[in-house]
Amino acid sequence: MHESSFASKDLMTSRPNRHNQNVHRFAVFTAVCTFLLLIAGALVTSNDAGLSVPDWPLSYGSLTPPMVGGIFYEHGHRMIASFVGLLSIVLAVWLWRADSRRPASERPPSHRSLRWLGVAALAAIVAQGLLGGLTVLFFLPPPVSAAHATLAQLFFATVASIALLTSAWWEREPVSWLRDFRGPSIHALALAAAAAVFLQLILGAAFRHKAFGIIPHLAGAAVVTGLIFWLAAALRRRFPAVPELRFAARGLHILIGLQLLLGAAAWWSRLYAASFPQPIAVMVALTVAHVVMGALVLVSAVLVTLVCYRLVRPAGEVEAPAQKSAASRAFAR
Repeated sequence: MHESSFASKDLMTSRPNRHNQNVHRFAVFTAVCTFLLLIAGALVTSNDAGLSVPDWPLSYGSLTPPMVGGIFYEHGHRMIASFVGLLSIVLAVWLWRADSRRPASERPPSHRSLRWLGVAALAAIVAQGLLGGLTVLFFLPPPVSAAHATLAQLFFATVASIALLTSAWWEREPVSWLRDFRGPSIHALALAAAAAVFLQLILGAAFRHKAFGIIPHLAGAAVVTGLIFWLAAALRRRFPAVPELRFAARGLHILIGLQLLLGAAAWWSRLYAASFPQPIAVMVALTVAHVVMGALVLVSAVLVTLVCYRLVRPAGEVEAPAQKSAASRAFAR
């Protein structure tokens, strides 16, 4: 017997909330802009333009330097980062004010967690900017450069999580919980996959910034691939009647497959371009695509983990099917 025989429409009942939808749209817009920021950052590294602007926070002492050569990539990256920083301030304030308007007795703990998630996103983008400045001022030290790249991925995942947590789908109240009767639990698998992807991004950033060779990154890729396929297979087999989890499994398969292909292509392009005096277009394009696809794999793993916690309860946990969860009440008002 399958762990679930419920269709999606039987699991969730709709409770529209117009205010949350406005926050959700803004969070989605911020996530899209963050994705563009990741592309801009990858272009800086792939074009060896990290020191094209030797000062910080200004660029050659100006807000509008000549946009030529590597300055175009480095200063353009700073401009997009500044815009994303402003969006993060607005998002954090919006989430905080939305919660503060409600009486303290009506604020569920999960709703307070959401406003603190907005604060965490803001703190991450501020730290990201400081790390970017240190990267320039100290001439691209590998540990700082790798931390700068990794924190960008974490910020992207945080904003994407806020977008999910304020969505209309998340607002709906479960009337029945899915049960997970097998081990390891789907929650443990999802958490392990997300953590492995994040560690793999750290290894990838360290390799790109010449902290060490490619072997740790290749080993990490093998571990991540195994965990992603394990998670996707568990989602398909344990919850075949749940569209959200079937879609998640399919999406994970597609993304990890594309990432593996891009990784191989990016490595080939590096070998091919090694004899050229400067980065060539094919190497830049494939490397940037590999970096941003890694970000999408991380975000997908994080969102799948949240969806699993939203829909699935461990087999040993006792809860009435129609009982409202704290997360449901947080977004239903």
